[in-house]
Amino acid sequence: MAVSPEKIQRMADMLDGRMPVKELFRVVVGEKDPEAFDALVACLQQRVPWPEKILLPLSDHLSIVAKPCEGGAKAIVKCTCGQEFEDYRVNWKVKAKVFVRETAEQFREIYPPYMHPEPGWQVLREYYCPGCLALLEVEAVPAGYPPVFDSLPDIQTFYREWLGRPLPVDPHPYEDRTAAYIRQHLMAQA
Repeated sequence: MAVSPEKIQRMADMLDGRMPVKELFRVVVGEKDPEAFDALVACLQQRVPWPEKILLPLSDHLSIVAKPCEGGAKAIVKCTCGQEFEDYRVNWKVKAKVFVRETAEQFREIYPPYMHPEPGWQVLREYYCPGCLALLEVEAVPAGYPPVFDSLPDIQTFYREWLGRPLPVDPHPYEDRTAAYIRQHLMAQA
């Protein structure tokens, strides 16, 4: 859907903190613009160096994009730098670089004295993009806990029922594919 340059600029002003507070308040509490999603995607698309179409932004650096493949396109997670993670149904964290803070000394690097987690009970995982080393997320979890899959959006339903248009990638089952991906890669290494 084509969006006016003014709406794209307004979205950029909002994202970059240039929108006056009173105007931002009106946007937040007022009637929602039906073109806001398309303006957001158009704004973000202008900021990346790659041509794949953004289907859904996930975070400041990550988006689900339509990656051309044989016979169509598939939905993958991609960083703003161009680093590709995998099928969006696979937790992108299994392909990220990870730094785990688990000792009192490591916790004290970022926490004030006596305010950090108890070593052995909790860890902080910092996930970084392997391409640009941008910090993508931090999670605080019990020691040994698997990576949290923060968001597995049903993009087919979102496009069909919320946006009223077809998703521009091949149809696929809506399922968490992380375990299958890990199993496949562990077997390949054995």
